[in-house]
Amino acid sequence: MQVRIPCVQMRGGTSKGAYFLASDLPADPAVRDRVLLAVMGSPDIRQIDGIGGADPLTSKVAIVSASSRPDADVDYLFAQVVVNEARVDYGQNCGNMLAGVGPYAIETGMIAATGDTTRVAIHMVNTGQIAVASVATPGGHVEYDGDQRIDGVPGTAAAIPLEFRDTAGSSCGALLPTGNAQDVIDGIAVTCIDNGMPLVLMRAQDLGRSGYETRAELDADDELKKRIEAIRLKAGPMMNLGDVAARTVPKMCLVSPPTQGGAINTRSFIPHRCHASIGVLGAVSVATAVAVPGSVCEGVAVMPAGDAPTLGIEHPTGELSVQLNLDRSGGSVQVSSAALIRTARWLFDGHVHVPQRVWPGK
Repeated sequence: MQVRIPCVQMRGGTSKGAYFLASDLPADPAVRDRVLLAVMGSPDIRQIDGIGGADPLTSKVAIVSASSRPDADVDYLFAQVVVNEARVDYGQNCGNMLAGVGPYAIETGMIAATGDTTRVAIHMVNTGQIAVASVATPGGHVEYDGDQRIDGVPGTAAAIPLEFRDTAGSSCGALLPTGNAQDVIDGIAVTCIDNGMPLVLMRAQDLGRSGYETRAELDADDELKKRIEAIRLKAGPMMNLGDVAARTVPKMCLVSPPTQGGAINTRSFIPHRCHASIGVLGAVSVATAVAVPGSVCEGVAVMPAGDAPTLGIEHPTGELSVQLNLDRSGGSVQVSSAALIRTARWLFDGHVHVPQRVWPGK
């Protein structure tokens, strides 16, 4: 006998994963982790015995519940199920999976549709921040079809604007957790930053790379990955994250001059494999670093003028545009909010099954 658990699979942005109501999963975190590992088929590089897609971008889980806060509609706990390890990481948000939370909440009746557009305030439990998703709901139903194109996803879909506020230091306690716009680790200049995603930025040229390598080339570059991981392990304590050997944050990011009219070019590692594109909140942190005087992006990036610039963050499969609202009072530059556009699609719903030895069920 197996245990049947209600489950929805959705594409959120450039990621894909399982969406659950918290009440349908075990209350005990350790048991819940065993269930999520069984659902995805980890640890196994193919995830052949689960619904995971053998890639960090398709081994993700969103756990949704009624909000515990008066300023939000729903709570969203993100779980990164590690593909080749028996480990589930909760140390970060995922802005791509976030794009599916609003539609999921409406489709499941947690939130009532309100006119042609329904705004859903989402409490990101991993870091305690709020994001607001604007979901197209003509006729009271979620609309998935539309003309919005995002790089890394074929075709077009309905736009889901996401607005992030107060994300600075959400995981590390400060936007620049080391107190510096630039540090040096193992002889490499780095910028450690956290505007929703803890990130370590490095100039690709400082590591002897162009920054325009393909994802496959970087994944096969064992010497580079070894250097990056050594820097990451030292950056963790500096960023108030402690020992990060068994964690998926901070992410690592190579930066280089843009070539497609954007603000900066990136190759991000999540943290041991090169991202096919770039994470939503990772892009927000990169855009913020571009705006911070003295970061490693200075002299590399092209910073647009104005207090509400839109920065194109180039990545291996295109570009992700981030709009920043800047506060220049007091002689410094502060990012008051960030917004970007994602899309999502409901793929299937039903039940996912796990063995009773993993969890006997409710």
